[in-house]
Amino acid sequence: MVVRQLGRAAATRAAVRSCGRFLRGSYACGRFPRGSYACGSWVLWPISARRVRVRQISARQLRVRQVSARQLGVPKLGARHQGAAPDRLLSPVPAHDFTLTPGPHIRMETDRLLAGGGHGDDGEPSRAAGARRMSYSAAADSCSCDGSSGEEDNYIQQAVVLIEDAIHYRSINHRVDARSLHLYRWYYSRVCQWLLGLTIAVVLLLAFVERPSSLSVSSDPRHRSVSWEPPCGLTESIEMICLSIFCLDLAVKSYLIGWEEFRKSKWLISYTVVISVSVIDWVLSISMVCDEKLRVRRLIRPFFLLQNSSLMKKTLKCINRTLPEIASVILLLALHLCLFTMIGMLLFAKTDDPKKNGEWELHFRDLPSSLTSLLVLLTTANNPDVMIPAYSQHRGYAIFFIAFSVIGTYCLMNLLTAIIYNQFRGYLLMSVQTSITRRRLGIRAAFQVLSCHRVQEASQKLVGVDDVLEVMARVKMQSYYRAAITTMARQHADAGHMDREQFTKIFDELDKDRIKEHPPLPQYRSAVLQRFQVIFSHFYLSVLGNAVALANILCICTVLVLNSEKSTAERDNYLLGIINLCFILYYLFEMCAKIFAFGWRGYLSYRNNLFDGLLTTLLMILQIAIYITYMIPNSHRDPSSQDGMPLWEMVRLVNMLIVFRFLRIIPDIKLMTLVASTLLDLVKNLRAFAGILVVVYYVFAVFGIWLFEGAIKPPPETSGPSNTSMENITTNFTMECGTYEQLGYWPNNFDDFAAAIILLYDVMIVNNWQAFMEAYSRYTTEWSKVYFVCWWLTSSVMWVNLFVALILENFIYKWDRSCSCSITDVERIRYQTSVQLMFKEQIQEPTEEELLCQLHQHPHLHLRW
Repeated sequence: MVVRQLGRAAATRAAVRSCGRFLRGSYACGRFPRGSYACGSWVLWPISARRVRVRQISARQLRVRQVSARQLGVPKLGARHQGAAPDRLLSPVPAHDFTLTPGPHIRMETDRLLAGGGHGDDGEPSRAAGARRMSYSAAADSCSCDGSSGEEDNYIQQAVVLIEDAIHYRSINHRVDARSLHLYRWYYSRVCQWLLGLTIAVVLLLAFVERPSSLSVSSDPRHRSVSWEPPCGLTESIEMICLSIFCLDLAVKSYLIGWEEFRKSKWLISYTVVISVSVIDWVLSISMVCDEKLRVRRLIRPFFLLQNSSLMKKTLKCINRTLPEIASVILLLALHLCLFTMIGMLLFAKTDDPKKNGEWELHFRDLPSSLTSLLVLLTTANNPDVMIPAYSQHRGYAIFFIAFSVIGTYCLMNLLTAIIYNQFRGYLLMSVQTSITRRRLGIRAAFQVLSCHRVQEASQKLVGVDDVLEVMARVKMQSYYRAAITTMARQHADAGHMDREQFTKIFDELDKDRIKEHPPLPQYRSAVLQRFQVIFSHFYLSVLGNAVALANILCICTVLVLNSEKSTAERDNYLLGIINLCFILYYLFEMCAKIFAFGWRGYLSYRNNLFDGLLTTLLMILQIAIYITYMIPNSHRDPSSQDGMPLWEMVRLVNMLIVFRFLRIIPDIKLMTLVASTLLDLVKNLRAFAGILVVVYYVFAVFGIWLFEGAIKPPPETSGPSNTSMENITTNFTMECGTYEQLGYWPNNFDDFAAAIILLYDVMIVNNWQAFMEAYSRYTTEWSKVYFVCWWLTSSVMWVNLFVALILENFIYKWDRSCSCSITDVERIRYQTSVQLMFKEQIQEPTEEELLCQLHQHPHLHLRW
């Protein structure tokens, strides 16, 4: 075994002394090049002069066989040497006294493992005929390759893939032979990943079509038409195609990482189980002619979405680790709820006077109703309704409800939110730390591979600039960052090579903000044109355009207020059309003036100009259509009688576009620019968090359909509105004020998947969510309240607050970085706001020793230092 000497000779001797008990019976330890040591199968890893890490690494892990004493050329420790001081046995000797050369017993494998090549009895991968291997010589601190030009090209290809892994924060623990690298790049190509994402979307959307189908205009059971039910085998065929793609996805992933890594991956093992269960359930559905009552595979479909996103898996792991941390606050909240429930039942007990039993009858009749009333009050959904009967009797009863709300809603609930965010943020930092380590590890591995490609003439490992440029030409990445990294690499063209620090530094460009440079202004020879160019390119022209847009909005508001009581036929649409035409002509003039001043390329390089120009063009086209249709041929005819789109509809569309165009003021206000860019970045960079919410919605909707499908059915149409006749239809029906039936919440149900999603959203908002909980508890059982409370805790208490906190993190991150910038700089800078960079300041960079340790443990790429 080979161990790198990380400290001084004294630190190494101290490490050996402290671990001398492990050396008895092992082979004599000699010094390898660059201060490395071999001590049987025990690794001595000196961290400092006083700290030692001892680890036993098997031959399979390091891919190095045990070497006998005769093969090493040193005697084995005999009986008379057993008591010798271990530091004498391991005393450093000059590097030329012991040289390790590549041979049949010490080999490092870097090429592909052929299909069917298993492991031998000694743990070494078996070699098929024609299998290519490369051996590395560790003599004289150099690394050389015994291979052909094809092998050298494989070095470049390995470095390309490792750099791509670093860019996308992917793990580098995959096969690195030529065939596997080609398959690996194909798998992570845009087309393949788009196809896999489309497959996941299709298999999730099947829930809207499957029985019970959501393909109806309304979800109200009183007005809903018969939904279209797909024939048996249609959705099942689509699902089987999706499952086949998932099987192919699993096979490719398993092959690329190898069997050893597959056995360690819980996600891939779970992936296998989920696919197997889905296939078995699919077979059962086909055998039962699609008439089964329960489809288990619908519940586990969201797993396909989870396993396809590494950030989503990290987020789920962080949430799972956060749950025990918040258990104490939830327990305190439950104690608070139970305590006030007991007090409330004592305060509002039933009395002999029926006039004073209003609070008891409505909210504190028994323990379940008391707990439910105060739990809903915790969300303020039934405030002040819950305290009105008691408050009308005595003012002092308000103290009870106010104390409950202040302690529970404003203290404990906010404290719970803070703890959820704080604990989750800590675990998220740990996960993001892993992502940053992956990037640094990929770059470090690429350097090591390229340094083996180059024949070393000095004691320091170097990579050629030409090799780096060739690698960057092949890497799939954004052109801006490729140009920046290539420019940094060409600065070392005079030396012709780069060391490790220089190589790592050029990839720091990946963490920098992108500065968008606008094209230069066109050059005009005429002095008059130059003067106009200065005027039209001035910032005040945009300010004037915003003022004109505001005046247009005010005119539209005035006309709408004056015509609010008139029907569409009574309105004077010609006047509003003429007013809009005047403003649209100015918008067209402003657009042409900016094109003249900045040129076509310069005008289109501004995102606000793209937005403004597109809407101005649409407005002009609509206005021309209005003029041609209603003004020229027959201006005295009633526009409402014309065939096609009426005049009012066209004018209304123009007004809506004008109002929407007023958003052009956003880039001119710094705070609004940051807010708008934060919202856009949330769509791009926080999709993993929204994906977890989609998964939770999906699972709870499926459970809701299983539990409550068809539970609430509206009564048949009756001739009179009498409450008594209604109650005679069903004992569960009631028309009391504030109930599900009285409020007309019939469209909110669990009769199909789409309706279940909407109902869960209504409960998440917690406005009148007690009406749903109370209705389903009447029509089914009191235990149905557990379902709604669990959904409220999951969605409203935990996830929504967590999502809001992450929005704040994103905004604060951008605000801190742009507080010293002007409005123009904010528009030019495209901030890199990925989750990894949002927490970069709190993340500790991995050390060189940590990176080397992880590279040593790579299952397929074996390098020696």
